[in-house]
Amino acid sequence: MAKSTAKMKTRFFCKECGTESAKWAGQCPGCEAWNTLVEQVSQSAEGVNRFAGFAPSSKVSKLSEVDISEVQRTSSGSEEFDRVLGGGLVPGSIVLIGGDPGIGKSTLLLQYLSQISENHSVLYVSGEESAEQIAVRAKRLGLPGENLVVMAENRLESALETAIQHQPAVLVADSIQTFYSDELTAAPGSVSQVRECAARLVRFAKQSGTTVILVGHVTKEGALAGPRILEHMVDSVLYFEGDNSSSFRLIRAIKNRFGAVNEIGVFAMTELGLKDVTNPSAMFVSRHGASKPGSVVLATQEGTRPLLVEVQALVDDSVLSNPRRLCVGLEQNRLAMLLAIVHRHAGVSLNSYDVFANVVGGVRISETGADLALLMAIISSVRNRAAGSDLVVFGEVGLSGELRPVQRGLDRLKEAQKLGFERALIPAANMPDKSSLNALDQIELIPVRRIEDALSIFDV
Repeated sequence: MAKSTAKMKTRFFCKECGTESAKWAGQCPGCEAWNTLVEQVSQSAEGVNRFAGFAPSSKVSKLSEVDISEVQRTSSGSEEFDRVLGGGLVPGSIVLIGGDPGIGKSTLLLQYLSQISENHSVLYVSGEESAEQIAVRAKRLGLPGENLVVMAENRLESALETAIQHQPAVLVADSIQTFYSDELTAAPGSVSQVRECAARLVRFAKQSGTTVILVGHVTKEGALAGPRILEHMVDSVLYFEGDNSSSFRLIRAIKNRFGAVNEIGVFAMTELGLKDVTNPSAMFVSRHGASKPGSVVLATQEGTRPLLVEVQALVDDSVLSNPRRLCVGLEQNRLAMLLAIVHRHAGVSLNSYDVFANVVGGVRISETGADLALLMAIISSVRNRAAGSDLVVFGEVGLSGELRPVQRGLDRLKEAQKLGFERALIPAANMPDKSSLNALDQIELIPVRRIEDALSIFDV
């Protein structure tokens, strides 16, 4: 008698137009796009809902009757990592961490899992490394392994069976692109496998209360590999940033349902793993004696944290018909816009110069509050006049040359004063009120309204 096995019925759908097909083809029969058909589960051959075991029924209730008691977060043992998460790991949440290969994702998770395992049960499931390789890394980092449970497996069903048996407080899947489900015939890492495995893990987390951390690969453009829906399914999306040639690493929250977006945590890579950097402003600002032309200190805001970084610019004669405009850590398009503004409203033409801009330490600044600091660094370089090592700058520059206020200006000024800066060039609209000025008695505030007034600091 033949053995009966339950199999899933699958169909192929176009990612562009949604056309359904019974079999895979290189070209979509609907919109004629190439390589857009992906495999998806349509239904079980026996009519069984494959999510039935992970989807408990929910009752209807009034919003005022919903229990909103304080969630007990689990600390990772790192103040910086907890800051990015919004205060710690939330039970039943899904966290997705992405970053370049070798930047330290597995090292970070192994460190913090080892600390969490002292008080909570944990499970580390690796689809990329064997248990021996994980043990070697833990020994190199000097981590105790008595309470850390590891599993080398990339079959999703096996990982979920083990998780149901152990009921860990934290489950790590490293990485989601290496896992596969028996219910699909596609290869691991395909769109359908990544989506299916992530959906199963999300259901498990919500039903069991286990915190699930997914490690994701990134593309050469720096985005998370796989379908974009993966980022919508999870509760938090964290990105590892930093240059592999530098010892400093940043974790930035791109999405967070339980904390501030764009929050960052700063770490230093050492022989014993990643260590918290409790005062990143002092690390990113080099106080190396006399100020040099082309260097300005910016007071930026990353999430809830004020951060001081050094913005450098180099303006040099160009031998090209189209001078180069290069940014590292800043927005390329805003550089071109700021050069047009300073030409139109300050009379400084840089059409025959190459302009290079850089943020020291590998930090990426995306906020518009860096406009004034970048312009000051450029003018400092072209005029060969130093802005001064005691000066900190922030402000947004409008197209008409006016300086616009930025958020949380008082916090930026307090951070600058704490690090010993004596002057601050700020938009006039960011001038604190009289009650707040008492806390800024050690720093001179220089409010300006237009870009011409700000550049006059080099004329004294």
